[in-house]
Amino acid sequence: MFEQRDGEVALQGDPATDADDARLAYIGRIASPWKLRDDCPKNMNAARERGGTATVTVDTPYRAGLAGLAGFSHVVILSWFEQAPRNLIVQKPRHASDAKGVFALRSPARPNPIGLHVARIVALDVEQGVIELDAIDALDGTPVIDLKPYFASVDAIADATRPSKDT
Repeated sequence: MFEQRDGEVALQGDPATDADDARLAYIGRIASPWKLRDDCPKNMNAARERGGTATVTVDTPYRAGLAGLAGFSHVVILSWFEQAPRNLIVQKPRHASDAKGVFALRSPARPNPIGLHVARIVALDVEQGVIELDAIDALDGTPVIDLKPYFASVDAIADATRPSKDT
């Protein structure tokens, strides 16, 4: 399934089996062109470059929560990477020269495999619970755990920096 690479460190236990699990409610699912992990883009820029729109379908009980989302250009999608391993705390990405702690990476393999995606809203059908997106970097069928409107005035940080391009 997932091979541990040289330099990676696994946790002693597996958070997926912890009795104190958060018991999240999935509010919907992502439909994307990406069926296999190896085919899935590693980030939203790559997803946009490769093309292929995506949708989020919100389950019926949660559709009223979409009220007021119309008019926003972008949405923040929090997803649950249910196929990702949860027991790696240090990882060595294929593209990186050094291993790094999971909290310095955007990898889906983490104790709580929550995906963060900021996507352009192409169309919104509140009644059907469907949000059409410009792109997504998640596998087809990925559960959605939350949606939030993107506010450029507070979410974009102009002077944000990062140490290198390999994270």
